[in-house]
Amino acid sequence: MQLGFLTAILPELSLDEVLRIATKFGYECLEVCCWPPSRAERRYSGITHIDIDSIAGDDAATGEVRRKFDDHGIAISGLAYYPNVLTPDEAEASAAVAHLRRVIETAPELGVRQVNTFIGRDWNLSVEDNWPRFLDTWTPLIELAAKHDVNVGIENCPMIFTADEWPGGKNLASNPAFWQRMFEAIPDPHFGLNYDPSHMIWQAMDYLQPMREFADRISHVHAKDVRVDQQRRDRVGVLGHPNDYHSPKLPGLGDVDWGKFFSILTDAGYNGPVCVEVEDRAYEATLEDRLRALEQSYRYLSQYVV
Repeated sequence: MQLGFLTAILPELSLDEVLRIATKFGYECLEVCCWPPSRAERRYSGITHIDIDSIAGDDAATGEVRRKFDDHGIAISGLAYYPNVLTPDEAEASAAVAHLRRVIETAPELGVRQVNTFIGRDWNLSVEDNWPRFLDTWTPLIELAAKHDVNVGIENCPMIFTADEWPGGKNLASNPAFWQRMFEAIPDPHFGLNYDPSHMIWQAMDYLQPMREFADRISHVHAKDVRVDQQRRDRVGVLGHPNDYHSPKLPGLGDVDWGKFFSILTDAGYNGPVCVEVEDRAYEATLEDRLRALEQSYRYLSQYVV
């Protein structure tokens, strides 16, 4: 396995600066944010460390990006673009699909075979009412990925931030029941998971068994921890808003048993990238705090990833 981090935590730094930091702390790979340059609509989004629109189809430009990574001995674990391609805003959805297609098409030009994203969801509708649009949107996206031999890894975050998004959230693919259904509908092996155990914990689900059941679908892994505050959940119940009782944490500071996690992950045959996703509010006040978070996460996880 290779230890890396998602570059979203360093939005103000250039790609060159991010690469120097990764090298300094000992990381082997980066999951690189590839939003189109824009205003962020939520935390950790709207971040552009590789501007796909400016380099797509340009051998010199893509070659320069590849040289930067080669010079630092750092690999690209995947290209990261996490929009809601099923949003009810048709213009927003069309733009998101178009950019996701460009990311998939450009990945091989960068020597990359992994793109990570969300399935999306119209949070006003049930799963059943979202289903036809899921098929219409994702069938051609996975056909495109297969054509370019790119794996698409779907992160399992429910994407619930505000009261009006509860309980549906903005990502259909947040649980094993939906994963099974979506893989049966679109069985292409280029369609897989970017697995994050933290989201399973606050949803009160087993985060170990799915790694066995979907071993052949895990193409990328996020290392993020979470702490569930039981006293707060006792006050609001599981039907309360999740942000009222859980907090994302650095690996080792929450409820994930990382020893068990890596034991099952290796038994399942996974040998790919494991990328730290820093969303711990206790480490966000300054750039120095976020760099400390990356260094601390590397030290902790390196006992499992060698």
